Amino acid sequence: MVTPAWQIFNLEDLIAKAHKGDADYQEFIHEPTMSCGIYHLKAGSTDMQGYHDEDEVYVVLEGKGQLRVGDDNQPVKPGAVLFVRASEDHAFFEIEEDMSMLVLFAAPVSGLR
Repeated sequence: MVTPAWQIFNLEDLIAKAHKGDADYQEFIHEPTMSCGIYHLKAGSTDMQGYHDEDEVYVVLEGKGQLRVGDDNQPVKPGAVLFVRASEDHAFFEIEEDMSMLVLFAAPVSGLR
C-alpha cells in the first residue's frame, strides 16, 4: 500500500481511539524519516519506557504526571511540549490523571525501526 503524499488527522478522533485501544501507543504515521502516534497512560499506571534510538517530542494533550529523564524529574500537564534526545533513559511516573500525548519520533541516521 502506498502512503498518500499528505494526510489530515482529527486529534479528537485519535485521542478517542487511544482511549479505547488495548495498546498504550497508537501509531498513525510511520514513514522512513519520522513516526507519530498517541501515547495514553492511565492514572496510577507504570510507564515502562527506557530509551529510544530516535529523538522524541511529546505534546501533553490531557492529564498530569511527572517525567523522569536521567536523574531529573519534571511535572508535566496539558500544553507542555517535551523534547527527549535519542538514547536518554526516560519514563513518565506519578500519573495523577489519565494522560494522552502526541508523540513524534525523528528518524535516526539509519532510518526508523
